[in-house]
Amino acid sequence: MLPVKKISRTKTRSRRAHHALKPVNYSLCKKCGSAKLPHSACGQCGYLNPNITLKLAEEAES
Repeated sequence: MLPVKKISRTKTRSRRAHHALKPVNYSLCKKCGSAKLPHSACGQCGYLNPNITLKLAEEAES
């Protein structure tokens, strides 16, 4: 079965206009200066806010 009418390139591309990847917004850790996601703990030092610092386990090298 064939489509009733061909869909133009403009219609297809305007429908897919919101499919583009958006850049990830990183912030800097106030304690160590590494990049981290906002409102989350730092992966390097575990710092979250002045009252909370998470203890990170050391990775065992094999």
